[in-house]
Amino acid sequence: MLKIAVLVSGGGTNLQAIIDGINHKTITNAKIEVVVSNNKGAYALERAKQNNIKAECVSPKDFKSRQLFNEALLERIDSYQVDLIVLAGFLVVLPEKMIKAYTNRIINVHPSLIPAFCGIGFYGLNVHESVLNRGVKVTGATVHFVDEGTDTGPIILQKAVEVKQGDTPKTLQQRVMEEAEWSILPEAIHLIANHKVEVIEGKAVIYK
Repeated sequence: MLKIAVLVSGGGTNLQAIIDGINHKTITNAKIEVVVSNNKGAYALERAKQNNIKAECVSPKDFKSRQLFNEALLERIDSYQVDLIVLAGFLVVLPEKMIKAYTNRIINVHPSLIPAFCGIGFYGLNVHESVLNRGVKVTGATVHFVDEGTDTGPIILQKAVEVKQGDTPKTLQQRVMEEAEWSILPEAIHLIANHKVEVIEGKAVIYK
């Protein structure tokens, strides 16, 4: 059974997609052990509690330095002995120590087709605003392993979404979530939980 920690900063819609996937058995051999947020007011914590999942908040505001926060975050996650960390809208840069400790065991969902519209500064509505400003016709989402770079780890799954006339950043964000993020993130977890993903020479290979 794959034990998962889900890290999230906001409402937790991707968390809900994972919960639904486990409940509906489109994700098998996996369990959410804990949901951790850097934001005390994150609705994701309430979603966790409603589903009898342990919910923790580790906020940078409670520590005198970023280093102390990083150490506390890693210590809290380590205490649950999880097999996989899922970043589902977690707006905090992970410490290098954590990335090394969980090599190829941290995944992230990004709201674009990497390598387009990714890297430093590309998150949330910023991504979709940039897509619209460039006149791009197709966008989407990517699930990838996390490495020391920003959105540079091995790509596991991608799904394209059409950009429509009259889209705003918010309408595009919603459609990318509904049509891409909420399907490929649970699928990636299912594949990992059932030993269908392997990183070979820096690329994620999927066995079906």
